[in-house]
Amino acid sequence: MDTTMKSPTKSMQWRQRIGYGSADFACNLIWQMISLYLLYYYTDVANLNGLAIAGMFVVCRFIDGITDLLIGYAIDHTHTRWGKSRPYFLWGAIPFAIFAYLAFSVPSGWSEGGRLAWCYVTYIGLSFMYTVVNIPMASILPALSEDSDERTNLATTRQFFAFLGSSIVSAFALKLVSSLGGADMGKGFRIVMLIFGIISSLIFFFTFFTVRENTTEDEKEEKTSLLDALRSLAHNGPWKIFALNILFMWGGYFLQAGALVYYYTAVLGSAELSVTVATIMSIVPVGANLCVPFLSKMMQKRTLFELGSGLQLIGLLVIWAGGLNRIAIYIGAALSAIGYGLKNSIYFSMQADPVDYGIWKTGVDTSGSLSAVNGFLGKVAQAAAGGISGLLISWGGYIGGSQVQTANALAAIRLMYLYIPIVCIVISMIIMAFYNLDSVYPKIRADLEKGKKTSVAN
Repeated sequence: MDTTMKSPTKSMQWRQRIGYGSADFACNLIWQMISLYLLYYYTDVANLNGLAIAGMFVVCRFIDGITDLLIGYAIDHTHTRWGKSRPYFLWGAIPFAIFAYLAFSVPSGWSEGGRLAWCYVTYIGLSFMYTVVNIPMASILPALSEDSDERTNLATTRQFFAFLGSSIVSAFALKLVSSLGGADMGKGFRIVMLIFGIISSLIFFFTFFTVRENTTEDEKEEKTSLLDALRSLAHNGPWKIFALNILFMWGGYFLQAGALVYYYTAVLGSAELSVTVATIMSIVPVGANLCVPFLSKMMQKRTLFELGSGLQLIGLLVIWAGGLNRIAIYIGAALSAIGYGLKNSIYFSMQADPVDYGIWKTGVDTSGSLSAVNGFLGKVAQAAAGGISGLLISWGGYIGGSQVQTANALAAIRLMYLYIPIVCIVISMIIMAFYNLDSVYPKIRADLEKGKKTSVAN
């Protein structure tokens, strides 16, 4: 039976956009908790050594990077009546929720070695299950639509829901932890993760039932070896530039996100301010995200990415120059959030384009492998950020739960929250200046469409 793409109705388009996008809401309910609060939970609630946690982050991220490649390869070789990527939303939903709960459930009565072993097992399990449900979000996009504008609409909807999930975590998570756990923060984190885990599972089921992959019989029967996929990626120039950018784009982001609570609590002395800024950084990007489909019609994707990066950079510089001035902090956070919203939304739309370039250049569809390697690089960036954070926290002599920190600890936190992320943004902008796929992409799509029509005619 031929399932070649047909022109969808508006209601079908919106159902798919919402189904696709809501999966990132589910991801961010969990992963925003990891980004913002896991390091804090480990040091201040589970009372673990920052240097030991830094080592764990590095080891686990590289283990996870290997599983990324395996999942990407598995997606490229998955052939079910539901498609290649879509089944993973169904298979991964419940295990992802279980490991999310366990990661924030370090047994308080165990020895430090036992608690650290628990962290290793649960964090590796959580990261693996995140890979199972998250990589398909990128690999499925080329199969949802061939139209570049619709891909941008899908990516924009995805980011809207991602920011919505992040906003809920930023605005309410710590309040829920306090409300549900009382004086026992460990209990509060466990209950919150149980609630978020159940919600995320239900949403992944919703995604599974509302998205549809559009493939032809020929595509279903393709067999691509891992060597062929890697060879195709090696000849994919635009992807190599895009991939290098991932290390600095996400490295700076993860480093800053993990330091947010430390910066506003320890450096500026206001836990309340940390919640306010985290909320700004989650809510404001939603508005910026909604502008992306319109702005992408006015300028190339790379230009929009650079614009967003520039605004994000200016925002961090304003926070840096503002010092203790709250108005400056709010303005800087808002500018940074607008830039992040623009950049992040167009980033996920851009991610699908090198897949088409690879098919056009080598004839090999590497959507799963490409998404997996991108995910692997993102986790390398996260590992580096986690490792650097732990090393800086340890070097600075940060004391968990203490109201007074050493000058070295405050300097380490400033490096994590401002200085290193600023450098990463600058390097990211320089790298993306060499990305030129936008200018040739219309020809690529025309050639691919011509080849498909010829194949159908034959």
